[in-house]
Amino acid sequence: MAALNFPTFKGGPSWTQESTLVAVKPDGVQRRLIGTVIQRFERRGFKLVGMKMLQTPDSILAEHYQDLQRKPFYPALISYMSSGPVVAMVWEEYNVVRTSRAMIGHSDSTEAAPGTIWGDFSIHISRNIIHASDSVEGAQREIQLWFQSSELVNWADGGHYSSSYPA
Repeated sequence: MAALNFPTFKGGPSWTQESTLVAVKPDGVQRRLIGTVIQRFERRGFKLVGMKMLQTPDSILAEHYQDLQRKPFYPALISYMSSGPVVAMVWEEYNVVRTSRAMIGHSDSTEAAPGTIWGDFSIHISRNIIHASDSVEGAQREIQLWFQSSELVNWADGGHYSSSYPA
């Protein structure tokens, strides 16, 4: 049997396995969109390795949004994120961070394309139902903040591969 040779792409996507944090925010939970979000990620071929519903403690929110603490909307953001439960998930796949952000779309619902999660479900920039890590480094930091390592499950996908990379 001949070896498979996959092309290499200069400056293109790496084929490195990544993890990302995705969180359905309180308005997404209240609007019963958890299953819809999960379905979109599963259909993309991403592998769910951690999930929990929680009333997010202020300590996690403060650390998660630390770069926004000096913004005038910060108190309203913390109040909103504390207003109800959040469903936090960790997804794995090749280039999952960049692909997730593309699936979610532009954070301003007036500019988000139809077919993206924000384009289809966001009501307002402050009520946009979902968070996803914006970089590989950010994802690592956020996953460690939201999950204990014992809450993540490493499981075999049985040979089912995503359409996001060559099988």
